[in-house]
Amino acid sequence: MRQANIYFQDKLAGVLTENEDGYKFEYKNEYLSSSNPQPISLTMPLEKVIFKSDILFPFFDGLIPEGWLLDIAQKNWKIKNNDRMLLLLTCCKDCIGAVSVIPINDEL
Repeated sequence: MRQANIYFQDKLAGVLTENEDGYKFEYKNEYLSSSNPQPISLTMPLEKVIFKSDILFPFFDGLIPEGWLLDIAQKNWKIKNNDRMLLLLTCCKDCIGAVSVIPINDEL
């Protein structure tokens, strides 16, 4: 199982989990009850539900670099192109935009 804390700006918004059943994302209660919370994606509105998917959610997959930057990441860290969660955990700690992906356990 691999997990990441998902931050929106500087606030911990939720947790993304990959396990043998697929992927799930859940907003933190503290984030939902904070002043002016924002959804991390239009496809994941602010709700107290567990979003589930068999594949990495398209929003998170879209954060992974493309082109030459992806090639560099794959060569430097020896990551396979189909290991989308590992690419997300490795490359998206400080990505462009309001969302950051911080591995909960650095033993990738």
